[in-house]
Amino acid sequence: MATTSTVSQHLIPQGVQPLQAGKGFEFILRRLHSLSGTVAIGAFLVEHFASNAFATNGPKAYADQVKFLTGLPFVEWLEWGFIYIPLLFHALYGFWIWYRGDTNVGSYAWRGNWGYTLQRWTGGIAFVYILWHVITIRFTGPSLLHMHGNIPGSDLAFAKVAAEMMVPWKAAFYAVGIISASWHFAYGIFLFCAKWGIVTGEKGQERFLAFCFAIFALFVAVGLYSEWAFLYGPFQQQMTPLPAQESALQLLRAVVG
Repeated sequence: MATTSTVSQHLIPQGVQPLQAGKGFEFILRRLHSLSGTVAIGAFLVEHFASNAFATNGPKAYADQVKFLTGLPFVEWLEWGFIYIPLLFHALYGFWIWYRGDTNVGSYAWRGNWGYTLQRWTGGIAFVYILWHVITIRFTGPSLLHMHGNIPGSDLAFAKVAAEMMVPWKAAFYAVGIISASWHFAYGIFLFCAKWGIVTGEKGQERFLAFCFAIFALFVAVGLYSEWAFLYGPFQQQMTPLPAQESALQLLRAVVG
């Protein structure tokens, strides 16, 4: 005699099952995913936005900041251990969660569903943006870690970024990437604190969500203002006194064409 459960097994279509966030190994992976995004990548974004803000003080200030970062001991190991590996894990597992998940935002446009959808899409855009930015600035063209004749690679940093910004579609992509990364990080902080029980209660979460929106707005303002500095900052006069800065200006003109 067939039981109800037996019949239901035949009636329910078999497809890709959603991730069981609270069970077994998936629970550990979800926690690692949350930690890697909030702690490791979050620290990278904070540092990156803060370092780019030095561009508002001109090429010399930006070059000094890049020189400090690239001069850290074991810098390449630090990059792989605290940036590239956490970023790849967070992104790839995030895409897997996205693929295995579901959203009913079209039917029930609640805040949580919209937040879920925006978090997935901004995460995908931010990953492409960060990956492209790291490859073009860090691994193509003159290296920022090595000397080029008598010119430190750090002195070419401003010119490399400015050359990217002077291509219209790249400047637009930078702006979209900045906004996407800012949202993904800020809303990710809210999800992290809610998921880990750091912020509980409806009123407490409402207030903390407003605080995360403020973080999002701050990151967007700093990021876009830094982009403006690379595009329109009146810093050409600062690039002429030093031979290294003059060479950086020549590089910029050569890349832009």
